[in-house]
Amino acid sequence: MPEQATATMSDAAKQRIFAMLDRDGDGAITRSEYLARVDRAAAAMGRGADDPVVHTARAAHEAVFADMDADHDGRVTFEEYRTWAGHDAFERSCRPALGSLFDIADHDGDGRLTREEFTRLRMASSNTEADAGQAFDDLDTDADGLLNRDDYLAGIHDYVTTGSSRMAAAYRTRPNP
Repeated sequence: MPEQATATMSDAAKQRIFAMLDRDGDGAITRSEYLARVDRAAAAMGRGADDPVVHTARAAHEAVFADMDADHDGRVTFEEYRTWAGHDAFERSCRPALGSLFDIADHDGDGRLTREEFTRLRMASSNTEADAGQAFDDLDTDADGLLNRDDYLAGIHDYVTTGSSRMAAAYRTRPNP
């Protein structure tokens, strides 16, 4: 995707994602808030902290947080996030981190998620069951009841770079602190 896509992502889309990551709503994403994403996904999928897939996900999320935290103060403000978010950041650090969350949910390692796996993963990210179901339906373009890793990541990429995606329903829900 060309870099120009970064410029088309609206502040509203960035604010929606930022709000999902700023769990306590204090205007900054802390390292612990950000890494808790991995813990919530692991717990939702019944994986322990010692699981190698969880360990890999935690390392990938550490890299994203370090990339987002421009002033290295341990907090990412909306301004830092706004400057950071886009195609290059997605390819550089988000793709591996978001792929690692997919891997946590993909218990059989076949590169595909069932509706139930996808819904549990998305609910761990504060989506409602209805929004997760709608996002699944929108991404499951061949209606086979499975989402592959590439389609999942493409859906997120499109949203974080343009603010529009077949997975947009997953970003309707505001998190509850």
